[in-house]
Amino acid sequence: MTEYDVAVIGSGPGGYVAAIRCAQLGMKTAIIEKYSTLGGTCLNVGCIPSKAMLDSSHHYEDAIKHFQEHGIEIPGEIKVNLKQMISRKQGVVDMTTKGIQFLMDKNKIDVYEGVGSFKDATHIDIALSDGKKETIAAKNTIIATGSKPSTLPFITLDKERVITSTEALELKEIPKHMIVIGGGVIGLELGQVYKRLGSEVTVIEYMDRIIPTMDAGLSKELMKSMKKQKVKFNLSHKVKSVERKGDEVIVKADDKKGKEITFTGDYCLVSVGRRPYTDGLNVEAAGVEMDDRGKIVVNEHLQTNIPNIYAVGDVIRGAMLAHKAEEEGTLVAEIIAGQKPHIDYNLIPGVVYTWPEVAAVGKTEEELKEAGITYKVGQFPMRALGRARASMDVDGFVKILADASTDEILGVHMIGARCADLISEAVTAMEFRASAEDVARMSHAHPTYSEAVKEAALAATEDRALHV
Repeated sequence: MTEYDVAVIGSGPGGYVAAIRCAQLGMKTAIIEKYSTLGGTCLNVGCIPSKAMLDSSHHYEDAIKHFQEHGIEIPGEIKVNLKQMISRKQGVVDMTTKGIQFLMDKNKIDVYEGVGSFKDATHIDIALSDGKKETIAAKNTIIATGSKPSTLPFITLDKERVITSTEALELKEIPKHMIVIGGGVIGLELGQVYKRLGSEVTVIEYMDRIIPTMDAGLSKELMKSMKKQKVKFNLSHKVKSVERKGDEVIVKADDKKGKEITFTGDYCLVSVGRRPYTDGLNVEAAGVEMDDRGKIVVNEHLQTNIPNIYAVGDVIRGAMLAHKAEEEGTLVAEIIAGQKPHIDYNLIPGVVYTWPEVAAVGKTEEELKEAGITYKVGQFPMRALGRARASMDVDGFVKILADASTDEILGVHMIGARCADLISEAVTAMEFRASAEDVARMSHAHPTYSEAVKEAALAATEDRALHV
């Protein structure tokens, strides 16, 4: 029986990063993955392929809507080759997952392809993909098995017409009318992909706004922008049935007044969140405690009630974000090695990769009001930037929330072009507990989108914005 210092179950961002960091710290490490490719949901059927599709569909939309204004004339009809688009997406996925395999080899991490399940707290049985079985011993184990798409109890996912994000990345045709249940990150991103490609898209959301966990101002601005793109929204609607009849999907929902509304399309994307995935893990054999939502219970060191077993990522509390899982994977590896790392969960940014992009870090206005914290607001519109006008990406704004007494930045909320990248400036500033004035006094290159961050900081500092 092979013995390891650390065994990692699951090879998504949390798992493979944990394995690499453990190996860097001199521990003999194994990683167990049930699928034939490494990288988990994020690299295979989540973050990476969805961004590839978003990028391709964005190019197409630019070609048919904006090229002529830029003085670019393309003779003949511009058409979508969905098969090629999905093939390119798969090429990106393949290249990325092979990169993870390279990193495993480079760091001398043993990879087991199969389903890992606890025999007890220090032994893991592996049902290998070739039909064989193997048991390994592990002084420490890190559970990083991720999540799967959630559904509603009355919905039957046939994965043909009633689909999740996984199937939406592999469609053989462009839907005529895609009904999206859920106005969160996944539904909006994939809804926008198919809207660009020519589908009619209708979003049905239970809450009274889209991206409901983010700052209300971002929700309002994103919906305004997507409405201009002809996406239809039905807020405060409670879906009560989804029925497929041949190539037609019929969705019934009650609006906020209780009136039944019927939606008919040829595809229905169910994007109502994700659930922790621990199927087949047999945590009971190791004595690991779970909560009533199916999440593994951990302490501040991400340690379960069994001292040598840890858990990271989507299977534990908190936002289901790849970069959160990565930070947690690193933290656990360093704790096992005897170090004292930390994570400031308040400073883990959230991003929606629609266009305009949406990004945020820290507290929302709603959270500050609830906590009774007095704050000031500095906001700057993207359309006031020369760079935004030059690129025709004028929707959105940057909003900075700062403590009314100390001027420390408490939250940054932005929507616009390249905000997924811009948010890192806010994270850096807040990590060093910068004030709004600190950021306002930093030189930002001109012309860039990042100038909106400086201007918002100026606006929060005695209303000193220069270009609005």
